Amino acid sequence: MSLTDALSPISENFSLKDHIYGVLREAILKMNIYQPGVDLRLDERKLAEQLAVSRTPIREALARLAQEGLVVILPRKGVFVQRKSRDEILEMVVTWAALESMAARMATQAASDADFRQLRRFAVKHSADAERAELEEYSDANIRFHQRILELSGCKLLKTTADTLFAHMHAVRRRAMGEGNRASRSVVDHMEIIEALERRDADRASRLVREHTMRLHDHVRRTWTRFEGINQSTADSL
Repeated sequence: MSLTDALSPISENFSLKDHIYGVLREAILKMNIYQPGVDLRLDERKLAEQLAVSRTPIREALARLAQEGLVVILPRKGVFVQRKSRDEILEMVVTWAALESMAARMATQAASDADFRQLRRFAVKHSADAERAELEEYSDANIRFHQRILELSGCKLLKTTADTLFAHMHAVRRRAMGEGNRASRSVVDHMEIIEALERRDADRASRLVREHTMRLHDHVRRTWTRFEGINQSTADSL
């Protein structure tokens, strides 16, 4: 097969600025922004050079990302990936716990037995990543597990509301998963949650999901003490 055989026409709806936005958004979501010493500054010129485009679509994409809260644009300082403060993270975790707890309760009524069997297979498949300490892979799978519970609720608004937290929670869970024994504990929690869902025990499923997420809350509150969110004062020191 030649290269031309593998190519297909570009959609007339293709938008360079949308493409650049998507590329930058995905790259930001993959960053481990809560690791100590991480470089949060985004250089508009370097981004344009790396992507071989002009700075205009880069600038437009960064403005959209700022509206989402993924970056912050500081006059005369530059553009930075947005890192939440510890207090903001704790509030997000509490909100996530409430949303997913309700989703688990609703899933016991809305989801099918086949849905739960699929969820179990997914959890078992990826539990090996935690055992082998392939934490980045397991972290991504862990997030998909929780998103799936929200989907199984059958409530689109509940899922959509939770998705607004996803971008920020992704980085939080990624760092926390590698601390202490949280990965192995997460595997145990997931299996208990699945058992409650399969039994259609709404009270237990709801409680287990809430307790599982609130353990993340307690971990962050107890151990994440040496970082700040990005704002004007912290940018001055970067």
